[in-house]
Amino acid sequence: MVGVPASHTGWTFITSHARVLAVIADNPNVRIRDIAARCRLTERAVARIISDLEKDGYLSHTRDGRTNTYRIDPDKVLRHPAEAGLSVASLLSLLVQDETDRVRKPVAQ
Repeated sequence: MVGVPASHTGWTFITSHARVLAVIADNPNVRIRDIAARCRLTERAVARIISDLEKDGYLSHTRDGRTNTYRIDPDKVLRHPAEAGLSVASLLSLLVQDETDRVRKPVAQ
């Protein structure tokens, strides 16, 4: 894992569900603890979000010993009527853009 981003207060454009999904897309074997650190959420909140995503068919997992491997359904469409017709793959193409580029070229604040 690259590093935990600095904390942030105030509103943001991306929901916690989208953030969790993006982290999983980046690494399907990621641990809940690492998702929580990266998204600045509690492990309990991440577990609840994963449950929501699985319940609605956006995500599934297989268990191998103590490791979960997540699988995202890229063809599933987003839930909100304003995004009708947009797929999870479309969202993730924006959120999971080259992580290496983000690390190499930090955005000026």
